[in-house]
Amino acid sequence: MDFQKIVLVVGTGKSGINAGKLLLEKGASVIFYDDNVSLDIEKLLSKFSERERIRVALGKVDEALLSQIDLMVISPGVAIDSPIANTVRENNIPIWSEIELAYKMSAGNLAAITGTNGKTTTTSLVGEIFKRYTDNSFTVGNIGIPYTEVALEMNEDSYVVAEVSSFQLETIVDFRPHVSAVLNVTPDHLDRHYTMENYASVKLDVCKNQTKDDYLVLNYDDETTRLMANDKKVKANVIFFSRLHELDEGICLKQDAIVIKQDGNEQKVIDLKDLRLLGAHNVENYMAGIAIAYYMGIPLEIIVDTIKEFKGVAHRIEFVREVNGVTYYNDSKGTNPDAAIKAILAMNRKTVLIGGGYDKGVAFDEWIQSFGDKVKKLILIGQTATMIADTANRLGFYDVLFANDLKEAVLLAQREAQQGEAVLLSPACASWGMFDNYEQRGDMFKEYVNQIGA
Repeated sequence: MDFQKIVLVVGTGKSGINAGKLLLEKGASVIFYDDNVSLDIEKLLSKFSERERIRVALGKVDEALLSQIDLMVISPGVAIDSPIANTVRENNIPIWSEIELAYKMSAGNLAAITGTNGKTTTTSLVGEIFKRYTDNSFTVGNIGIPYTEVALEMNEDSYVVAEVSSFQLETIVDFRPHVSAVLNVTPDHLDRHYTMENYASVKLDVCKNQTKDDYLVLNYDDETTRLMANDKKVKANVIFFSRLHELDEGICLKQDAIVIKQDGNEQKVIDLKDLRLLGAHNVENYMAGIAIAYYMGIPLEIIVDTIKEFKGVAHRIEFVREVNGVTYYNDSKGTNPDAAIKAILAMNRKTVLIGGGYDKGVAFDEWIQSFGDKVKKLILIGQTATMIADTANRLGFYDVLFANDLKEAVLLAQREAQQGEAVLLSPACASWGMFDNYEQRGDMFKEYVNQIGA
């Protein structure tokens, strides 16, 4: 459709730029707004070829400008109660989120995933399932590719999975996925939403335009999401998943396998032992992904085949390789003790742990205390190595080795780990000083692991 409107795009980051490009391609004129009066306007304009239909407004928006605007598209990083948003709203100008814009300009079979935790892993899994099912598939949203960037490439036969945030859901109008999911709701972003009630309500808006022909996937084990099924805004068919309860209907565990129960029938999907991602939280992510893909109409065999090969999100307890009966995992994103504790808790076998890195001034007591009987050896690198070793010794853990760099740490881990055990990189520290970022650290770990036996 042609879109002969004047649109105020608030935000000049990745989201705003891609929204602007989509609007220009559909025939709109765009006014970019940023409250940073020193913004490099020429640098912004250099990203566009259709500069004659672009204007830039900085600082305060005057009434003359507002009188020209038909619509505002707001980037997720801009609060819905910011001065510019309030001013536009007071002038009765519609406000759309970037996902609303993309939805209106696109087509296809849409699944949308939100929640506090697990969104990226679940979205990645569903994206891989869609990709195996059809070449005409897209994985978009907070996962990295803006929905607006690829909206015009979609057609009625496309399969699209979108990771959506509460910020994006605040300003949807007609956005309607065929299958939506709220994975869980725990305290987060209260600086923007102020109360848990507001936060949960915005999350549930992912389904507000759904009908009885659509599906809403909810976590039965999370009290907040379980009670969402009774909310008056829910018109879709509710599909529960549960790790802790055997449900009469939905996706749950039975005899160490994930099953689908529907209309009195039961189908086994996959045994837990065949899942590559470790941890109870990932069992829930698998269940949610299965539910979403199944009710999007994807054949079960395609879902199962994808799950068996799915390695998860890079650098998050990522399965790398099994060598001589030893399984290697990359959790380079474990850049603080709390994140690294989750990785240790996810291990289901004796583990040789590689840790250490940049000193951010944190304590490592709780991390060491989480080792229990899982960590058989700790190999330390980086600036914090001595400090961590001292903490470990003070707490009664003495199985510590030092390595000069990550490559030497991998070689030591290979020597120490026995068949049936694991090697885990989960540093509990930032990567700076030895690496550019945690991604580079994780990539180098995978490179060294893949060299074993080569």
